[in-house]
Amino acid sequence: MIRTLAMIGGIAGAVAMSQFPEFTQQYMQRLAGARTELQIVTAGFDLTAKAAGYTRDEALQNMGGTDFQDRLRDQMKTNFTRFERLDTAYTALKGTEPMARLAKVWHFRDTDLAKRTWEDFRPAVPVTADGLLCAGIGFVGGWLLVSLILGAFLRPFRRTA
Repeated sequence: MIRTLAMIGGIAGAVAMSQFPEFTQQYMQRLAGARTELQIVTAGFDLTAKAAGYTRDEALQNMGGTDFQDRLRDQMKTNFTRFERLDTAYTALKGTEPMARLAKVWHFRDTDLAKRTWEDFRPAVPVTADGLLCAGIGFVGGWLLVSLILGAFLRPFRRTA
């Protein structure tokens, strides 16, 4: 029974991990788009600040006084922070192959982008070498996970010889 359940876990892991290359490709497209949009906002703000004789920080300090201006300033700070985070992730992931992305999975941590990618994601048949390799990794991982969990759970019920 454990072997059958472990096999099911392995197959489930293979199916799930085989989708990693396609999901990360779609995430990368969204990441690039979001980064570009925030880059435009950031550059526009910096140019406007420079034209007024301010640095970015000076311009942000001068924004304020009314509820609207305070909220706008806070939103711009949020935009700058998110741009820096997305730019760092994009730079780290740009040009990487799917298997290299697997080693850099922590760069896929923007929850908004991941959520929107997942909402529109359609599974793909893993016909590439990367997809098949990820499926193999998922199979082994699923097999091991189910085997370990069941082994630990059923240990007290085993007979000793």
